[in-house]
Amino acid sequence: MTNAYYVGDSVTTFRNFDEAAENILHMMSQFIDINTLFIAKNDKRTNKIMKALNKDEVLVDAGEALPLEETLCKVSIEAGKQVVIIPDINSSELTMSLNVTRELGGGCFVGIPIYYDNGENYGTICGLDTEPFEFTEKHVELFETMASLLAYVLELDEAYQQIQNLSAPFVPITEGIAVLPIIGAINEDRAEQIILLALSKSQQMELSHLIIDLSGISQINQLVVASLLRIVKMLELVGVTPILTGFQPQIAMKAIEVSEDLQHIQTEANLERALHNIGVVMQKQ
Repeated sequence: MTNAYYVGDSVTTFRNFDEAAENILHMMSQFIDINTLFIAKNDKRTNKIMKALNKDEVLVDAGEALPLEETLCKVSIEAGKQVVIIPDINSSELTMSLNVTRELGGGCFVGIPIYYDNGENYGTICGLDTEPFEFTEKHVELFETMASLLAYVLELDEAYQQIQNLSAPFVPITEGIAVLPIIGAINEDRAEQIILLALSKSQQMELSHLIIDLSGISQINQLVVASLLRIVKMLELVGVTPILTGFQPQIAMKAIEVSEDLQHIQTEANLERALHNIGVVMQKQ
């Protein structure tokens, strides 16, 4: 997935929420000369810094996590959808008693929450400095706009993930056996997602065999073959026997042309034959 947003006459593209978050912080730093900008995510208990951009002094780092109750982000979330500006965190009743304020030794804070469409809070986008900073109406508008943009990208990302899951559903057949039908085109990102899905579900369901059905793939190329080989090898490493089914004749011939390694992988013409060969008999009612 690739999205684009416009800033003046320029266009910035990004593939997902993670990439958008990083681009947005860099873009914001051109319009507001504050030391630190960051995006945090919370699960109502823990607040984790997802992306951070520091200029002169490192105040927060990506990956840091604290109890939500002890963070400046909590103050922003409790204020709702408006931008919160605290010129002096030492003198504000909202922040003066927080551990993070004592550790920073003072400074200023600006933040606004990021919400999903259903109203659930994802986290916040914030600015932080140990020195006083004069916030303007333009800065408020900047944070409001970027929070809205991130919310929009977040929804697109969620929708894309749902579509990807539907196009590679994991179907349990019986104990230790499941089928992974692959439908549509395969690109690099999707191949990586399928590999992660195959590994995580295989271990979670304690599979002995995973049948990967390829009848929904319309064309074969080097990328598809390389992806299949990676899936097969990684499944074998975790003790799962992969079986490929659904090769159409023309695609099977093309696959062998592209890579002789596929000749050494267990394949069957269809799902029924694959199940029969591993001892599962399908009975018609």
